[in-house]
Amino acid sequence: MTRDVFALPRTIAPGDIDELGHVNNVVYLRWVQDVAIAHWSAAATVAQQAEVAWVAIRHEIDYKHPALPGDGIVARTWVGTADSHRFERLTEIVRATDGKLLAQARTVWCPINRKTGRLTRVSDGVRARFSVPE
Repeated sequence: MTRDVFALPRTIAPGDIDELGHVNNVVYLRWVQDVAIAHWSAAATVAQQAEVAWVAIRHEIDYKHPALPGDGIVARTWVGTADSHRFERLTEIVRATDGKLLAQARTVWCPINRKTGRLTRVSDGVRARFSVPE
């Protein structure tokens, strides 16, 4: 079973470029977070967004090819497996012109109750909407 892929175009800013002339690795992490937040905001109900916030507890990024000034970038994400307290989110960063994979990431996110600030269980509705079965 797979879920829809959510895509978010990103623009490379001059400050994203490091001394080697390509996008700094930290920027990729920002893009991973940006697309995760945008996906949640676009797909979760208002009630779900009011109830749950997410914190990352693990990031794994594999850098395949550099992003360069002038490249158009697309961050694509989808949610993988989930249990009651952890959601796996997978992300690919690709060059827009040819779809070349520049980086791929796996992030583990935990749900936090917005009112209490404590770890919470994800409702069946959120799990059904966003994840694939374990």
